Amino acid sequence: MKKLLLILVMSCLGIYAMAHGREGDDDDDAKKGTIEGVVLTSDGAKAAGVSVSIENTNLHTLADDAGEFSFKVLAGTYSVVATYVGYTPVRGEVTVEKNKTAHITLHLNLTQNELKDVIVYAKRNSYKINHSSATLRLDEPLLEVPQNIQEISSVALADQGITQFDQGAIRNVSGATKLEHWADYTRINMRGSRASEFRNGMNVTSTWGPLTADMAVVDRIEFVKGPAGFMMSNGEPSGIFNIVTKKPTGVTKGEASIMLGSYDFYRGAIDLDGKLDKNNKLQYRFNIMGQSSGSFQKYGYNDRITVSPVIKYLVDDKTDITLEYLYQYARMQDGGAAYVYSPKGYADLPVDFTTAFAGIKPNIFNDNNVTLYLHHQFNPNWKLTVQGSYMNMNKTASDLWPSSLDADGNMIRAIALSDAIIRQKFGQAFLNGKAQTGGIQHRFLIGLDMGDKDNYYDWGQNQELDTEKDPFNIYNPGNNTPINGLPVFDRSIDLMQRAAAAGTYTSQSYTGLYLQDELGFFDNALRLTLAGRYTYVTQNDYGTSYNAKKVTPRVGLSYSFDPNTSVYALYDQSFMPQSGLLRGNKSPKPLTGNNIEFGVKRDWFGGRWNTTLSAYRIIKNGALVTDPDTSGGNQDLKYSLQIGQTRTQGIELDIHGEIVKGLNVILNYAYTDSKVTKDIDPANVGQKVTGFSKHVSNGWLTYTLSGGALQGFGVSAGYTFLGDRSTWSWASANQKGLPDYFRMDGGLFWKGEKMTVNLNVNNLLNRYLYSGAPYANFYYYQAEAPRNFKLGISYRF
Repeated sequence: MKKLLLILVMSCLGIYAMAHGREGDDDDDAKKGTIEGVVLTSDGAKAAGVSVSIENTNLHTLADDAGEFSFKVLAGTYSVVATYVGYTPVRGEVTVEKNKTAHITLHLNLTQNELKDVIVYAKRNSYKINHSSATLRLDEPLLEVPQNIQEISSVALADQGITQFDQGAIRNVSGATKLEHWADYTRINMRGSRASEFRNGMNVTSTWGPLTADMAVVDRIEFVKGPAGFMMSNGEPSGIFNIVTKKPTGVTKGEASIMLGSYDFYRGAIDLDGKLDKNNKLQYRFNIMGQSSGSFQKYGYNDRITVSPVIKYLVDDKTDITLEYLYQYARMQDGGAAYVYSPKGYADLPVDFTTAFAGIKPNIFNDNNVTLYLHHQFNPNWKLTVQGSYMNMNKTASDLWPSSLDADGNMIRAIALSDAIIRQKFGQAFLNGKAQTGGIQHRFLIGLDMGDKDNYYDWGQNQELDTEKDPFNIYNPGNNTPINGLPVFDRSIDLMQRAAAAGTYTSQSYTGLYLQDELGFFDNALRLTLAGRYTYVTQNDYGTSYNAKKVTPRVGLSYSFDPNTSVYALYDQSFMPQSGLLRGNKSPKPLTGNNIEFGVKRDWFGGRWNTTLSAYRIIKNGALVTDPDTSGGNQDLKYSLQIGQTRTQGIELDIHGEIVKGLNVILNYAYTDSKVTKDIDPANVGQKVTGFSKHVSNGWLTYTLSGGALQGFGVSAGYTFLGDRSTWSWASANQKGLPDYFRMDGGLFWKGEKMTVNLNVNNLLNRYLYSGAPYANFYYYQAEAPRNFKLGISYRF
C-alpha cells in the first residue's frame, strides 16, 4: 500500500502536467490579454532592475533598462507589485480584457540616485531573509511564526568562502555544533541531540549519509529549532536543517566563478538562469561545479563534481511544474585517514600527522537525486504543493582504524570495507489556505508525507596492515608503509546480497498526516496555532523489525506588538521508534520529545536587521535502560526497561542584517544544558548527556565602503567559540575531556557591479584545533587545517 501511494502521487503529477500542458496553451491564449507597465522614480526617471510581480500568481520579472515590463494573463483584475529592498512595496490594480492591452504605471517613493543605492544594497545585503522557502510549508512571515527559525542565505555562504556544508555553515546559526567532521556527510547537533537533515522539505537523514549537497547548488539553508511538526516527519526533538536548492527565477542571468587556495585547492562553477521561450513559460537553471583539493595531511584529497539541471514549466498563471536533477560525484581519501590516535591525549602529534600511506584506494561516491514539484494556486487564498523525490547514493569505500595501540605508540592498523547503498523515495502533498470567519483569520496547513528509506552496508571484511613483530609506531612513522601490504577486498557479490547475509541492512517506511489552523484575532495581531500530526512508522534495524504510531500535538501563540515586534510561546512534540525488548517480549513504545519554548523577535530600522531571543526546555521520555534484574541468567540480558528521561534546556540569541550602512553582521550565542533526569541507577541522575557544548558563540562581520575611490572594497572577520564542550562519550576520572575551542577567520573583498573578488583566510591565529573522544585505552581526534586561504573571483552576466 505504501509503495502504491507513492506511485499514485508521482502519477498524479505526470497526468496533471500532461493534461494541462495539452489543453492550457491553445484554449487559454485565446482568453488572454496583456499587461504593459513602466516603473518610475519620484523624480520621473525610469526605474531599471526593480522586481515586478502579480500577486497570487507565479508571474514575476525585472523592469528592463527603460523601466518597462509586460505580462500575458487571462482576462481579470490583478494587483501588480513593485518591490525593492528596504522600502514598502508599491501596488497598482489593473483590469485586463481578452485580446487587449492594459497599461499601468507604478511610482516609487524614492529618487533615481536613491534607487541606485537600493539596487546596490540589494546585491550586497542578503543576510536577512523575511520569509521561509516554500518547502518549509509555512505561508507567513518568519516574524509571525511561533518558533525559532533561522535562514542562511547563499550570499552569506559565498562571503565566508564556504563551499561544503561542514566547512563552517553552522556558524551562522546559534547552538549548532559538529563533534567530528566526516568527509562524506555532515552530522549536526543542536539542543542536545542530532538535527535531522532535510533537502527541499524531505527528510533525507540516515545513519551514514547521504552525501550533503554542495554549496554550488544551494539557495539557502533553513534551521528550525525544536520539533518541527509541520514538516511531518519523525525524529529527534532538537530540530532540523533544510537545504534548499536553486530553482529557475525566469530572469536571464548567470554567474561564473573560480576559486583557488591552500593545499592545491582549485574549484570552478557556473550558474545559469533564464528562459527557453519568448513567453517565459519554460524556464531553466543549470549549475555545474568541479573541484580538486589536497589536504594539510599527507595523502589527503577531496575531488568533486556536481551537475544540476532544473526545468520549470508555467502551465498557466496558476500552475507550474519543476523537474530537478542533482548528480554529485566525490573521490576522497579513506574515511578513517583523517583520524589521529594517541595513548597520551589530544594534539599529541604534529597537526599534519596521518596513519595513511600511499596506495590506499579512494572512497568513491555517486549520488543521484531526481525531484518533481507541482504548485497550483486555486485562487488567491488556496495553494497546493505536490512533490516527489528519488535518491540513490552508492559508496565504494574503506575505513582505516587501529586494531590496537599501546602506551609506547605501537599500533596495528587495519582497514575495513565500508561500502554502502542508500535509496530513498518520498511523496508529499500539502495545502496552504486562508479563510475568514467573522473577525477571525485562519491560516490552514494540511499535509501528507510518505517516505521509504533503504540502507545497505558491508563492514564485514577487515585486514590488519601491521604485525606485533613489525608494528607502526606513531612517534616514529617512517614512510607509513604497512608490512602486510595493501588490503584486498572481495566485491564479487552484489552489495545488497552481502548486506542481507550479514544483517547489515536498515529500512524505514513512514506516513505522516498533518492538520494545522492558525487563528488570527484583532486584525491578526494575536495568533493561536492548533495542530496535530499522526505518524505511522515501520522500521528494520539490522534484522530487528518493529513499528510505531502516534499522534503528536502542536500549540503555538504569537502576538505582534507592532509590525516589527512579536513574542511567542510554543509546545510541540516529536517521537522516535525504538528497537529493543521489554519483559513479556513486548516492544518498547516510541521515545517522545516535548518542547516548551518562549521567544521574542524584532526587526530594527526598517527591517534592515533583526534579532531572535528564545528560551526552551526539551524533555525526552521513554529512553531504554538495561534491566538490572538478571536472576534468570543470560536470557535476561536481552531485556530493557523504558524509564529513562533526559532534559535539555537553554537560551539562544541570533542577530543578523545590516546594522549601519555598509556593516553586515551575523552574531549568535547559545547556552545549552543537557542532563539525565531519570534512570534505573540513581548515580546516573544529574549526569550530562553527550554531544553538545554548553556555550556556543559565533560572529561574522563585513564592512563595505559605499563611496569614494575605494567604493566596493571591504573587510570581513569572524569567530567561533565552543565552551565546556563534550566528547561522544564522557571521559572517566582518569581521562581527558575536550578543551574550549576558539577559531578566528577574516578576509578582504571587492564587489563591483558585475565582478566580485573575495579573499578569505581561515584559522587566522594558526591554532591547533581539533575534536575527538576517548576510545578504549587511547584517544582519537580529528585536527583542522592550520592557517589557510581561499581566493575567489566571480563574474555576473
